[in-house]
Amino acid sequence: MTTLGTEAPAASVPPSSVHEVFRAVDAYDAHQKSPAIRLHVGEPAFRPPPSVAIAIATAAAAGRTGYTTAEGLGELRTALVRKLREHNGHDTDVDRVFVTPGSTQGLQAIMQSLAAPGTEILLPALHWPIYLQQALLAGLLPATYPLDDHLRPDLAALAGLPAGPKILVVNSPNNPSGAICDRRLLSELLELAHRRGWWIISDEAYEHFNYDGEVLSLAALEAERDVGERRVFSAFTFSKSYGMTGWRLGYVTAPTPRQASLLQVVQEATIVCPPQPIQLAGVAALADDDAISRNSSFVRANRDLMARALRGTGLMATVPEGGWYALLDCAATGLDADTFAARLLAEEGVALASATGFALRPPFSADSDLNAIDPSARHLLRLAFCGDRNALLEGLARLVRFTRRQCR
Repeated sequence: MTTLGTEAPAASVPPSSVHEVFRAVDAYDAHQKSPAIRLHVGEPAFRPPPSVAIAIATAAAAGRTGYTTAEGLGELRTALVRKLREHNGHDTDVDRVFVTPGSTQGLQAIMQSLAAPGTEILLPALHWPIYLQQALLAGLLPATYPLDDHLRPDLAALAGLPAGPKILVVNSPNNPSGAICDRRLLSELLELAHRRGWWIISDEAYEHFNYDGEVLSLAALEAERDVGERRVFSAFTFSKSYGMTGWRLGYVTAPTPRQASLLQVVQEATIVCPPQPIQLAGVAALADDDAISRNSSFVRANRDLMARALRGTGLMATVPEGGWYALLDCAATGLDADTFAARLLAEEGVALASATGFALRPPFSADSDLNAIDPSARHLLRLAFCGDRNALLEGLARLVRFTRRQCR
């Protein structure tokens, strides 16, 4: 007898390793006098500009709390088009910009709009775990592509892939590595996608957090092409640039009118519309010209403090070029990443995310014991350096102390 639900797409989706760490930290806090230092998650120390809270209160008081269109408020999308043109170099219009309840939902909607039978989605060897969950839920066929010595997409490996419908996911600055793709690499990836007929999803959540290089938006590089020939979807979020993690506000762009029409159908069927008061808060955030530079400078200073604190420990092979995270290598301790993270939490009260959850390879299963891990990730951990500075410094001191104990 067939058990109902056993063939549902969610049955094949592995749990997010990041959320598993959340649960482990909550369990730790429930039994300890002092809470853990949470360096496993990208929760920034800064909060939204005051104008954001004022905007949402004003919207509520004025009764602007009803439905909007599925693609979002016209006034917010108009402001987003201005930002995309002036900051990102996009050639777009309001009909191809969609407001989403966080860029996570926007990424899911893009995947659903592209999920033709037999379509592969190419994820970086080190990838945000939610990409994999979304791909499987959308019915796509996930595969991973290798990275070069700088943790950027390996162009030669991608060019050698067999023919077939494909979606290429590019994340720059990258989560979890902080690697940034330069103009030449992005141009070559774009040319490859056009030559092979691939779609590209460019996740630009950390667009404003670049410290050692130029951050370019992939869609800007095809601005001279005819609109009907474009291949790049872009995803952005208010969570990072404005510290609006819990507000759940993002936006995505579609490359062509046809793809925009498909994305609109997905949004109509899944969210009805983004919350109107939150959208009005987004309009207020975009008007604050100082928040982004202030927040970026704060995280960059944290990154520099982290690099100095970990110098000489053998944990950090490279300093992240952008984003909110650093990859650490604990191989010298003789511990694998999962053991290192578990013991660091138990013994020092510091939470890191093992990078094994960022490196799952096909075949994928909801039973994590069956998932293959990229061997290069077995000693890697992700550390978030965007949070409270004093907590970061204390967490780093405990991390160094723990590491030195293991290396005696």
